[in-house]
Amino acid sequence: MAESVDRDANRALRARFDEVYGQYQRLRSGLDELQARVTELRITRRSDDGQVTATVGARGELISVELSPTVYRDRDAAGLGRKITETVHRASTAAVAATQELVAGYLPAGSGSLDFVRTGDFGALLGRADAALRGER
Repeated sequence: MAESVDRDANRALRARFDEVYGQYQRLRSGLDELQARVTELRITRRSDDGQVTATVGARGELISVELSPTVYRDRDAAGLGRKITETVHRASTAAVAATQELVAGYLPAGSGSLDFVRTGDFGALLGRADAALRGER
């Protein structure tokens, strides 16, 4: 009887291992593609009046700022500075969201890593490890 239980438990463990390993292989095989897509990601936003155009990369890093010649008519340096800052901020926010969406497509559903990518909550990232240390399942 005990031998049968051990075999059943071993089969269940092996099946779970195969499932987790399969998820890992899918994740690992997609990382090169993901890295290329993240590297190529560019997000562009324009100010409401079209005078400022900002382009950022996947991490929200500024790649370029273009100013329409009409910005010189206003001669409001402080206003222009605010407009540039707001436009870059909007582009950066959109880039973070686009990067999160890209990365989420490569992570297993329901994983702490996926929750972390979406929320930035380290508790989500470490939740499974914390539970294991507390002896929970």
